[in-house]
Amino acid sequence: MNWSKFIVIPIMVATLAFTIQGLDQVLAGLMPVADNVGFGWIAFISWAMYFMAGCTLEGGKKVFCNYVTGIVASVAIMLLGGALGGLGFFAFPVAVFVVVIPCICLERIPPFDFVPALFVGAGIFFGFMSYVPGATFATAAITELVYCVIGLGYGWMTVTLRGKYEASLQDSTEKASVEHPST
Repeated sequence: MNWSKFIVIPIMVATLAFTIQGLDQVLAGLMPVADNVGFGWIAFISWAMYFMAGCTLEGGKKVFCNYVTGIVASVAIMLLGGALGGLGFFAFPVAVFVVVIPCICLERIPPFDFVPALFVGAGIFFGFMSYVPGATFATAAITELVYCVIGLGYGWMTVTLRGKYEASLQDSTEKASVEHPST
């Protein structure tokens, strides 16, 4: 594919990124955490996770299921760590140890067999709970999952639009070769 045809793809992705940022600015005021500055970063991460999971709807389903599992694991770690407060320094490391074992075991059970998304989902949740004032387990989970779905939708749109564009290039090349066969 020559440069003049390829450049359409980066422009298409940039246009999608432009719209996701605009959507984030609209949605920020509707999210359950008051006075937030938006969570488009979560959508961009899940957009990338869509590609890491294989660029398919099945992969997107795995990402979503593992984000949910990451959130549940995060809550379990926070609650267990608090309950193990008597262990002092070791309370949260022990909680992490206990919760991670069943999480990793999930890699044997579809659709939970995409563990990177579990860790990303958990990391987003921990970050959210640590750095977003006023966040609760429920508001953080709702917001993370809304933006996860947005990002997955944008991943699907990227793959679909690029596929259609590349197919149209192929069709026009084939049409041109039929109309002007080489001798």
